[in-house]
Amino acid sequence: MQPKGILAAIVALAVGLVAGIAVGRAGGGSGAPEEGSVDAGFARDMQTHHDQAVQMSLIIRDGTDDADVRQLAYDIARTQSHQSGQMAGWLQVWGLPATSSEPTMAWMEGHEHGGSDAMSSGSMSSGGSSGMPGMASAEELKELEQATGEEAEVLYLQLMIRHHEGGVPMAQTAVDAAETEPVRTLAQSIIDSQTVEVETMTEMLEARDGEPLPSP
Repeated sequence: MQPKGILAAIVALAVGLVAGIAVGRAGGGSGAPEEGSVDAGFARDMQTHHDQAVQMSLIIRDGTDDADVRQLAYDIARTQSHQSGQMAGWLQVWGLPATSSEPTMAWMEGHEHGGSDAMSSGSMSSGGSSGMPGMASAEELKELEQATGEEAEVLYLQLMIRHHEGGVPMAQTAVDAAETEPVRTLAQSIIDSQTVEVETMTEMLEARDGEPLPSP
C-alpha cells in the first residue's frame, strides 16, 4: 500500500481519537454509558466495521489508476479512520475496554431494522466471518488484493456497497437507542454519508457493467 494513503488514514485516526476524547469528556461524568450499552457496543463494533472499509479502500488505491475510484477510496478511508478514532476516544473517556466479552453485535438485539434480523446467523451469508452484516470474507479481500484495473474497481464497488448497506442498520440502531448525543450525532452522520456514497458507487458500478452483490 502507498505510504501517502496509509499516512492519511493514520492522521485521520489520530485526529478522531483526540476529538473523541474531547467530546467524551465534555459529555462524560456520572452519566457515561455502561458496559453492555448500545453506545459502547456501537463504538466497538462500528470501529471493526470501519476498519475493514479503510483496509479495502487502501487496497483499491493500489489496484487502479482511475481517478474517481481513487478519490472515493481516499474519502472513505479518511472519513472512517477519523470516525474510528472518535469512537476509540469515547471508550477511553467512558472508562470502558476497547473489546468486550459480549458476543459481536449483541447490543443490537431487539433493535433490528428493515424487517430483517441483521444480527442473526443469516448475516453471515454476506461473506464475512465477524458476525457483522456486509463484511467481506478473507477470500474476498484476497481477491481484491490480487485484482487490477477495472476488475478491481468493480469488485471494490460491489464489496463497499454491500459493506455500507450492512453498516447503515447498525448506525440506525445507535440513532434510535444510544444514550449519548455525540453517539447519536455520529451515527446519523454515518447514515447520511453512506447513503449518498451507495448511490454514487451504484452509478459507478453500472458504468462498468457491474451488478451489485446481494444485500446483507
